[in-house]
Amino acid sequence: MAVVGPTCRSGSGVAIAAANNRHSAQHMSASSTAHNHHNNPSMASMVGSGVGTAVHTLHTQHNAILAAAQPFYSNSHSLNTQDMQPDRPIGYGAFGVVWSVTDPRDGKRVALKKMPNVFQNLVSSKRVYREIKMLCFFKHENVLSALDILQPPHIDFFQEIYVITELMQSDLHKIIVSSQPLTSDHVKVFLYQILRGLKYLHSARILHRDIKPGNLLVNSNCLLKICDFGLARVEENDSSKLMTQEVVTQYYRAPELLMGARHYTSSIDIWSVGCIFAELLGRRILFQAQTPIQQLELITDLLGTPEPSDMRYACEGARIHIQRRPCKASSLASLYNLSSQANHEAVHLLCQMLVFNPDKRINCSNALSHPYLEEGRLRYHSCMCRCCHSVGSSRRYVTDLEPLAQSAFDYSFEKDLSSVHTVKGVFTSRTKPLVNELTALFVLPFAERLHKLILEKCSLSSLSNRVPLCINPHSAAFKSFASSTVAHPSELPPSPHCWE
Repeated sequence: MAVVGPTCRSGSGVAIAAANNRHSAQHMSASSTAHNHHNNPSMASMVGSGVGTAVHTLHTQHNAILAAAQPFYSNSHSLNTQDMQPDRPIGYGAFGVVWSVTDPRDGKRVALKKMPNVFQNLVSSKRVYREIKMLCFFKHENVLSALDILQPPHIDFFQEIYVITELMQSDLHKIIVSSQPLTSDHVKVFLYQILRGLKYLHSARILHRDIKPGNLLVNSNCLLKICDFGLARVEENDSSKLMTQEVVTQYYRAPELLMGARHYTSSIDIWSVGCIFAELLGRRILFQAQTPIQQLELITDLLGTPEPSDMRYACEGARIHIQRRPCKASSLASLYNLSSQANHEAVHLLCQMLVFNPDKRINCSNALSHPYLEEGRLRYHSCMCRCCHSVGSSRRYVTDLEPLAQSAFDYSFEKDLSSVHTVKGVFTSRTKPLVNELTALFVLPFAERLHKLILEKCSLSSLSNRVPLCINPHSAAFKSFASSTVAHPSELPPSPHCWE
């Protein structure tokens, strides 16, 4: 039984609590943790060389969370805790741990994602800052967004972020590998929602860059939401500007990425959707190889040897590799063997997604207009969506069933983040202490900026009569949740395959 209330007595659940003062985190006394000043590896690069006011151990961080979590709800806001589900972990990823918790303000179950040690290095700082900005920007039923962000501690103790999102019970990967039957209706309604959410992202000029079944959350009503925007970025119109190659999980990586393209478009997401579509039909990964080269060869085995004009995005080494292999004809007809659900309409749409040349690949809008998805659209808007509503025995549909973003995502902050890597790269040949000092100088302003962004989000919650939330240290689950750790990206991303 989860316990929340004015005294927050110990119980078996709630990892979050409501604060009745939105500035409580900032009013934390520095003297309460002064006796714990030691070196903290995760903060050393941020506050070393006189940049910060102090460095603290993880024990100090723990105390900071305790102090930031008070005061709590007044008696008038106490919830009836009977039959309240216990807090529990529901997912672990490379950049966060997700728990199912109860929102003490209304008793609803929500997902709480912890992003620990977010300012450990420039890579994680950039990723988290971008993801938080996007989660606050999104307003679409098929895209995961931030319902709330927990009140941060004082900037001196700001090392981790807690984001509340809608609770989704599963994801598409778990469903595909399960024994649960997937009907044609399931496939159509899932694919419709993926493309509907992706159309919204692309209209905001956002490339997801890691579309895969595990990043497609599904609830008990089959509502689907695209999640995990750590690798997402705004589409670059200037083809002369180089883009990261090591994006997208290998099985879902488009051929232009496998062939070393340094500039790409939203078509890479469509390729990923095509791979997932085939996986939904066949209940197995379509292109499952051990290495990027083998991945590319599996693709050419299915699509046939591409024409030279279809490889204009590829680097010279990749083109030579393809041209040296025996010329192969297309075997796309084998897609009919995926399952009995792979009918003509399904394979026709799938073949338009799995096109070698990204310029010839179908886009989201045209894919949504394909006859195969008519039933999926009807089913979704008849009984699943929140945009349409029933009046008596009739159903009223909105004018735009697949809305675009109201504006493009503002990515001006990316220029500042990119300049950090540029300046830091100049000094990589210098001594390590100097590089660490540069990290401290550049990461700290981003920490301050993100801290301000979260405080503004908490202020907006107060204006909408929603009490800001913070960690509840009196929960029995708190110790386990606070100690949850995850892996972090290295300073440099893994090197792509060298074709030259």
